Amino acid sequence: MYKSKHFIGVDISKETFDVWDLSTGHHCYSNDSKGFRLFYKLMKSNTHCVMESTGSYYQQLAVFLYQKGIEVSVVNPLTIKRFIQMKLQQNKTDKSDARMIALFAQEQPLKQWIPEPEYIEKSKQLQKVVVLYLKQNTALKNHIQGLESRGVKTGRIITSLKRQLRHVKDEIVLLEQEIEVLIKQYDGDLLSNITSIPGVGKKTAIYLIIMSNGFRNFDNYRQVSAFFGLAPTEHTSGTSINGQSRISKRGNPNMRNHLFMCSFTASKCNPQCHALYQRIVNKGKSKKLALIAVCNKLVKQAFAIAKSGIPYDPAYRSTIIDQ
Repeated sequence: MYKSKHFIGVDISKETFDVWDLSTGHHCYSNDSKGFRLFYKLMKSNTHCVMESTGSYYQQLAVFLYQKGIEVSVVNPLTIKRFIQMKLQQNKTDKSDARMIALFAQEQPLKQWIPEPEYIEKSKQLQKVVVLYLKQNTALKNHIQGLESRGVKTGRIITSLKRQLRHVKDEIVLLEQEIEVLIKQYDGDLLSNITSIPGVGKKTAIYLIIMSNGFRNFDNYRQVSAFFGLAPTEHTSGTSINGQSRISKRGNPNMRNHLFMCSFTASKCNPQCHALYQRIVNKGKSKKLALIAVCNKLVKQAFAIAKSGIPYDPAYRSTIIDQ
C-alpha cells in the first residue's frame, strides 16, 4: 500500500523493545535513551515506525522519534491481535510480534501519531493517582466500618486508620485542585461550555477533557462513545445465536462511572436526555438501558459543544451532532 515507505514494526516492553525492519530484519534495544539513539541509526528519510499502545512503555520512544522528525503510528493492541489471527500466525514472541506489526503497517492504512499536549499528559498522571487514592479511601473506610461493626471503636488501629483516611482525602482534594487549575488554564472555555450541559458536573467535564484531549483526538461522537466503551455491541448469527446487545466496556471504567452517575440527573433536567429516557422506558426497555443511552447522548452533546465552541442551548441544532 505504501511502496515508498520504509516501515519498522516495534514491539515494546518495560526493559527492551524488539524491532523488525523490512529491509534488515530483527533488532533488539534497551528501552532507554541509549537504546533510542542506537535505534535511530536505522532510520531513513522515509521511515515510518509503528508500535502498539502498550501501557505507558511506548510513550518515551514515540516522543523521541516524533521529535526527530520520524513518522510514528501508535496502534491499538487489539487491532494488531486481530491482524495476527487473520494471518494464522502461531508463534508468540517479541520478535514475531515486531515482524507482524511491520507487515500490518505495510498492508493497512495508518494514522500518524502526534503527542498530546504536556498539560493533558500531566493531568492524566495526576488523575491516575487520584483514582489510586480513591480506591485506598474506599478500602480504609470499609476496614474501619468492619472493625466498628465488631465493636472496635477506639484504640491504636482505629486511630491509625482514621488518620490515614484523612491524609488520603486531603491528597485527593489537593490533586483534584491541581488538575482543575491546569484545565482552566488551557481549556477554560471548553470546561465552561461542557459544564453548561444540564447533568454534567465539573469533575465529569474535566475528566472528559483529559481523556479525549479536549475531543481533538476524534472526528465524530461515535468514536468518542466507542473509546469510552459505551458503544453497543451485537452478537447474532443466523437463527441459533441471538446474544443480548451490550456496551463494549473496552474504555476507561472511571469515565463510564462518571457519565453513568451524570445520567441520573440528566434524565430529569436535560430536555433531550429526558425525552430520550422516557421514549426508551415507554417502549418497555429497562431503565439501565435508557440511562446508558443518556450517557451516549451526553457524549454527543459534549462533542458538539467542543467542536462548535458554543455553550449548551436546548433549542440549538447542529449538523456536528449527527456526524
